[in-house]
Amino acid sequence: MTYNFFEPGFRAGGPIRSIARLVDSCSEQVFVTLVTGDRDLGEPTPYPGLSGAWIDRGRARVFYLDPRRPRHWWTLWRTVRARRFDLLYVNSLWSTYSLVPILAARLGLLRVPRVMIAPRGEFSPAALALGARRKRIFLRWWIHVLRRGRVEWHAGSQLEADAIHRVLPWADVTVRANQAGLPAEPIPPGASGGEARLVFVGRISPMKNVDLLLTALALTSTPIRLDLFGPAEDPVYWSRCQQLIDALPPTVRCTYHGPLAPDLVRGTFAGYDAFAMPTRGENFGHVIAESLSASCPVVCSDRTPWSGVLHDGGGVVLSDLTAPALAAELERIARLSPEQRLRARRAAGEAYRRWAADRDDSNILDQVRGRLQGAGDPLRPSRKPARAHAPAAPRN
Repeated sequence: MTYNFFEPGFRAGGPIRSIARLVDSCSEQVFVTLVTGDRDLGEPTPYPGLSGAWIDRGRARVFYLDPRRPRHWWTLWRTVRARRFDLLYVNSLWSTYSLVPILAARLGLLRVPRVMIAPRGEFSPAALALGARRKRIFLRWWIHVLRRGRVEWHAGSQLEADAIHRVLPWADVTVRANQAGLPAEPIPPGASGGEARLVFVGRISPMKNVDLLLTALALTSTPIRLDLFGPAEDPVYWSRCQQLIDALPPTVRCTYHGPLAPDLVRGTFAGYDAFAMPTRGENFGHVIAESLSASCPVVCSDRTPWSGVLHDGGGVVLSDLTAPALAAELERIARLSPEQRLRARRAAGEAYRRWAADRDDSNILDQVRGRLQGAGDPLRPSRKPARAHAPAAPRN
């Protein structure tokens, strides 16, 4: 398995938590070797004591790679070259951490017969529109590589599966929701104050549409407080957001708090009346589940798998993703009485409880194993490789 970012990092958001849950919840029949980056998103320095090291994490092993250091590649290659793996599972279509192992498998340098790609929302129309020309050129070449051999795709929702098929009609796609790893019961809501308290938690990036949220707030007239949490990964985009914040009317108080540690997310959501998330697209939306699990309603676009849950009491779904439409919804929330906001928060908690009771939290790797066994093409029993000397696995 490969992905650019992993624990103890958290700035890349939901994918880190989903992959951590995937690694930790495998059955005893599956052993995972994960190759990941040695630093968090946007951070110039590596994790202390982890760079270039193999780390044991339960039954899994994790290697923290600095791709600019040849010695790291040699350490990695020395361990994996002699092993035969059953499945190469990569997270992202564009990342170096996906391209290199897939090419290595195609060239016979990595002994693995099957590849599964989890694009993590990269096929949504909004994601493809970012750097569209470069991605089109790349896909013309990369498709020929992907069509040779046994390549499958993991979609976090039917919405994502449809997006994959629009680009790759021939793709063999398995739909399995990402594992949330959240408790079944929501945090009970507390009382609301006189001023509406809105929150945004996530990467400050064009995909999350924070600039639209700020533009919409400029159109409101009722007192509103908005707190922003998350890494500002694009300096140019963040500069635009700062300009919008500076131009907000006196009725809107907006504060940027920086990144939020994963263990603080649910508790933070519990202090707000609504989570404003006009995202351009999510393959799953782990942070939406976290918000609902804290009885915090979500004001969201219709470009996520959560529309049904939000319609069921979890919040509001916007099909018209424009500043006036979003402003009208935020104004409506701001004009609710504290009692009405409390009722909305209780409804969000109930919607989460129903979703949690019905969710399928099975592991995609175990599902693949079972399917191949049923087809008479079983994965071999996993054997843990010889241990390298490494410090104990860190835990968040």
